[in-house]
Amino acid sequence: MTIIQAGPDDIADLAQLLWLDTRAEEPEPPRLEEFAAQLRTWWGDQNTTHTAYVARSATQTVGMAWVAIVARVPRPDTTIRLSGDIQSVFVMPEHRGRGIGSALIEAAAGHAARAGATLVTVHSGRTAVPLYERLGFASSHRLLQRPPAG
Repeated sequence: MTIIQAGPDDIADLAQLLWLDTRAEEPEPPRLEEFAAQLRTWWGDQNTTHTAYVARSATQTVGMAWVAIVARVPRPDTTIRLSGDIQSVFVMPEHRGRGIGSALIEAAAGHAARAGATLVTVHSGRTAVPLYERLGFASSHRLLQRPPAG
């Protein structure tokens, strides 16, 4: 298995993985081809902040992880503050349990560290919490969320 930083040639594979990961949540997801075109446009607009990593077997792309590098408000002691947010980690079900998710998370977290992020966060589903904890993430009582109004 190889973990590499994704590029424009990986859009179709990334779209397929995102589509597979979320299709059960969407009442009528767009066709995969339409979504791939939307993803290409979105990533073109976000290419300075969002980076994707993919896991490839000899024959296919089987997983992904995204990381967003976000500028934080400056403080008097430092004007450059960055944080990383790991997003949309997904491994195809038949490839889980082999360390692929861990390798993707480490690649994304490493990217954030190399970019200068002093904090890396993730919003995880309940079943993935133990994985993130094994990789050094810890829950925070200071991180609060407010659901959308309505």
